[in-house]
Order: sequence, then C-alpha cells, then structure tokens
Amino acid sequence: MQDNGTEVTAAGIARLAGVGRAAVSNWRRRHADFPRPVGGTETSPSFALAEVEDWLRRQGKLAEVPLRERVWQQVAGHPQGPVTALVHAGCALVLVHDRPTVWNEAAAGSDERLAALLPTALEQVLTPRFGALRRPAVATPTPARLLPSASLLRGAAGLAAELGAPGTYEFLLGRHLDANPRQYTLTPEDLAALMADLAGPARTVLDPACGTGALLRAVAPAPDQELHGQDSDPGLAALTALRLALHTRSTVRTAAGDSLRADAFDTLRADAVVSHPPFNERNWGHDELAYDPRWEYGFPARTESELAWVQHALARLRDGGTAVLLMPPAAASRRSGRRIRADLLRRGALRAVIALPVGAAPPYNIPLHLWVLRRPEQGPVQPELLLTDAGAAAAEGRGGPDWGAVRTAVLDAWRPFARTGTAPGVPGVSRSVPVIELLDDDVDLAPARHLPPPSAGGGAEELTALRARLDETLRLTAGLTPSPADASGPARWPLTTVGELARGGALVMRTGGNGPHARVLTDHDVLAGTAPSGTLPEMGEDPVLVEEGDVVVPVLGGGAVARVIDGKTAGAALGRNLTLLRPDPAALDPWFLAGFLRGTANNRQASSYASTATRLDVRRLQLPRLPLDQQRRYGERFRALAAFEDALRLAGRLGDRLVRGLHDGLTDGTVAPG
Repeated sequence: MQDNGTEVTAAGIARLAGVGRAAVSNWRRRHADFPRPVGGTETSPSFALAEVEDWLRRQGKLAEVPLRERVWQQVAGHPQGPVTALVHAGCALVLVHDRPTVWNEAAAGSDERLAALLPTALEQVLTPRFGALRRPAVATPTPARLLPSASLLRGAAGLAAELGAPGTYEFLLGRHLDANPRQYTLTPEDLAALMADLAGPARTVLDPACGTGALLRAVAPAPDQELHGQDSDPGLAALTALRLALHTRSTVRTAAGDSLRADAFDTLRADAVVSHPPFNERNWGHDELAYDPRWEYGFPARTESELAWVQHALARLRDGGTAVLLMPPAAASRRSGRRIRADLLRRGALRAVIALPVGAAPPYNIPLHLWVLRRPEQGPVQPELLLTDAGAAAAEGRGGPDWGAVRTAVLDAWRPFARTGTAPGVPGVSRSVPVIELLDDDVDLAPARHLPPPSAGGGAEELTALRARLDETLRLTAGLTPSPADASGPARWPLTTVGELARGGALVMRTGGNGPHARVLTDHDVLAGTAPSGTLPEMGEDPVLVEEGDVVVPVLGGGAVARVIDGKTAGAALGRNLTLLRPDPAALDPWFLAGFLRGTANNRQASSYASTATRLDVRRLQLPRLPLDQQRRYGERFRALAAFEDALRLAGRLGDRLVRGLHDGLTDGTVAPG
C-alpha cells in the first residue's frame, strides 16, 4: 500500500526509529542505499515515507512502526499540506464514528475504490451534521483530492479502533498545533472552561472568531443545542467543525470568512457568545463598515477593533443573552474608546470586567481581561458593574496561574452578582461599583484602578510573623554556610561523559514534552527551585514522569543547573527543554552526578551557541570515574550546597515580602513609623 507521495523529514525519521537526528545524518553518509531526498531544501531535505520505512526494516532498525507515529507522519508530510490532511482525516473519522459499516464497506477495496466511494458516503454524514450554509467550512472532498489521502484515512481508521474516533482526531490536531506554536493563537482549556461557566447554560452558542474551537468545545451540552462558529482562516473553520462534530452530538454550524466584514450568521440571535477575538487589528473594516447597524453603542475608532467585536457579539445575542470576550487590558482604559464604554455602562450592556493573572493566555506577558456583557432587555437598567481582579492567583513559574484559585475568585463574585445585580466586596479581589462612579472623563474600567490591593504584609501582626520567619531562615542559612575549602591543585582523575554512561547502562536519558499531566516540571521550575507549575498539551502520548533520585538538566539558556528530584516533586511530568538522567544506584550517586554536571567549565565545553540561544548537549557533559564510596563523599557535600542554595532563595523571597509589606503598611497607615 503506497503512501501516495507522503514525505518525512530527518526529524521524522529519527522519531520513527527512536534515535537522535545525528544518527540519521550518519546513516545518510555511511549507507549508499539510503533513500534519496524527494523534496524540501538542501539544508532540510524530505524523503518518501514508504522508501524510508522499507530501508529501516531492511537494516533491522525498525521492527514495527507505531501506528500513531505512522499516521502522524502521513499528516505532517501530506503532499497537500497538514491542514488538508487533517480535514480529510476528520471527514473519514466522522464517518467511522457515525456510520462504521459504511466506512468498512468503502474501505474494503483498493485506494482508488475508496476515494471513489467516499464522497457519496461523506455526504450522508456531513450534510446532516453541518447543514447548508452560504460559506460552509467543510466541503465534501472530490475523489481526486481524496486519493493521495487514502493511506492516511486507513491509518486514521485503524488508530480510531485504539483511541476512538474523537481521541484520534484530538491526538492528530494536538500534534499539529504543538508543531506550529507560532502559527496559531490558542485559548488554554482552563480559560475556555471559565469563559463557558460565565456564559452559563445555552441552547444556541456563537463564537465569531472560533480558531481551533476550544471555546465552543468547552460549552456545557444542552438539549437541542446548536454551536455556531466562524473564522477568517478557512482551514481553522474546517478543523473546528470536524473537532466539534466528533466531540458532541450538538448541531454544528461553522463557516469560513471574516465575521466583521462577511458575517455568515447575520440573522442569528444566540443565547450566548464566547470569543477570543484578534487583538490590536487596524485593518478590521473601519472604512467600509462606517454605517453598519451593529454599532448601537458608537462607531469604533480605527484603533478600537476590540470594541467592534464587543458590539458584534451584542448584535448576535437575543435579549437577555450573555457574551464573554477575552480582551486586552488597554481596551478598558484607552481614551479613544471611552464614549463606547460609557454607553455600554449607561444602557446596562457591560456587566463585569475581570482581570486575569499574567500568563492566563497569549500574549502571556500581560494580564488580559474578560468582559461579560448582556444584551439589554426592556425594563430598568442595573446600576452597578462588577470589577474583579484575579491577579493574586499568578504562579511564580511559567506554567500559568493557579486556575483553581482563579475560578473560585471569579465565580464566587459573578454568581451572586448575576442573580441580584450586586455582590458583597472582597478587599483587593472584587467590588460591585455603581455605574455613576465610573462615568467620568476617562471611563477607565481597569479593575486595578478601583480595587486597591490589600497590604502585601497583611497588617502589623502578619509583618511581625514574617519578620520572625525571616530571622529563623537567616539563622538556618548561617548554619548551612559551607566551610572554607582546603587549597589544592586541580584533580587529575580519569573522565567519562554522560553519553558513555548512558551507552554503558549506568544511567538512562529521557527528554520531556509529551503527554498531558496535571503537574509538569518546567525548565523555569528547575532554574528557580520551585514546585512543578506547568502544563503539557494533549498529545496522545504517555508523559515522562520523574522519580526520586532522578537528575534533571535544562538544555537551553546556558546556565549551569542540575536538580535532584526529591519526594515532593516525584510523580510530576518532565516538561519541554529538559533532559532527565536516571542513574543506576549501584553505579552512580545522584548528588555526585548533579554536582559535577553543574561545573561552569563543564557546561561551557558541552554547549553550542546560536544567534538567539545557548543549547546544552547533555551527552557531552563530563564527570570523573570514581568508586561509589568516593562519589558519595562528594555527593554529601553537593547536597549540603543545595540546601544552602535553597535557604538563600527562601530568605530572598521572605525579605522581598517583608520590604513590600512594610512599604504598603507605612503608606496605607496600617503600620506606624515607630
């Protein structure tokens, strides 16, 4: 069975064979019969997947290609591109999911027969699921378009027997999104779930900038539910349609096109709108949409594309319907939007502005906002706006905020406010503000402006306790201070490398970044000495879990760092840009290993340098060949140094909190100068 032109890169070959890319380069140099490139560039060639598999089997380097890896390589190397491959695979998986007997009958013959029969079979499932729209997101592929995908479709159907059709599509789509992080702006699952909770139960839901469908996928199911989505990228609109069709039994209506310029749902009146619209777009249609009836609250300035999306969402709601939009913080305070914000307040359309912690969604370096809106009904206007700041739930690392704390802070404030139009205030977290207080010259709705944070120290009593804890930590630090080392010349011991130890079985090397897990140890956690704080995307693969005694080394950034995993961290998943070394206790002491890996000269000789980053080749790191009893002597000293380093970190954090608390206490009057 041929792969009809499916190509694979050197990195893909390495994944198929379970080796590094350097091994693939060596095969190309040493074996004259290695397959010739069929595409790509001189520096990044691509090869025919079928030829590569055949060569690997003949060389005894590949006993059996894992099905999920084979299917993924067919997607990544598809001659019509990975998005087309995902659309074709998604169509076939919907057929497998809804009418498996029809699929089995079509797949019984040759690839040509399969491609010829599929369009008619697909029409039977796609039309009822997606309906008839002016600009449908998913059109039934022709036999000519399907033929190059025949092998992929058979592989996807086989994988569905293992993972289920929905699980197979999530695996393939997740791999594609993870492989192209700069191409897509994704909405994290935890944020999508929070936005869906704020929107509440709904029978008809719209996302006018649906992207990959994360928000619509998070909406709670309801009887006779209809999910509507539109995106300017036809590929994303199609992927969302197929993803939703496999995820839910709700009616799915998705369309390709710019919602502001070419709205496919101009007659829709939805119960809820959820959206993560594009930010800071000047070319949103300002000139051609000047007299559009959607601008009930004022014509947005060219620099206020977000307020255009806000009014589009309100225009597509039924009276009393709820919209939840992710917004940049500037939209709450830019002077160019103050008149529209004022009218939204006066007419009761804007109900809440919620400040999220830094790291909640891309761009991760700013605290984004959620706007909750309701299309006004007939009757009195509710005179208050809920302002909430969940910034206190920000995490120390780069793994994102504490979503449990975010949900609690936001929903505990929103639920009573949604019922009664007011809510009790929580100092520094939430406040129900009379609209009249906000209608000044600026109409600044940023929660931080109206929610003074509580004193960082929590008052004089907590500052006293913090001072006592800092004193105790400083005494501990003094006791852990290493004694001066005896002067001696450089050692002349025999050296080995991590790569040699791995080949000899003295340790096992693993790299991180695969499979979802609740606790993920990131490279930032290792560098900062903090608890696991990250997340990993759904990849359909098992994560690498760290064990007590493992040594974890960051490979980016040029720092000399190695961390020995303790009992508290054990069980977490290994994150990206980390290498795990699992020593054999009978051959290597973990603290000895970690200590020598941290040597500055050792890291310098094992690093390679590019224009933007330094990368560590862990295999080249050196350490001395010493008996186990001598290793343990060094290991005890390295362990003591690590404890001293941890105490210094803790003292620094406590000192920062004490200084900040004293400043806040003195300035707000809770602490007297004496």
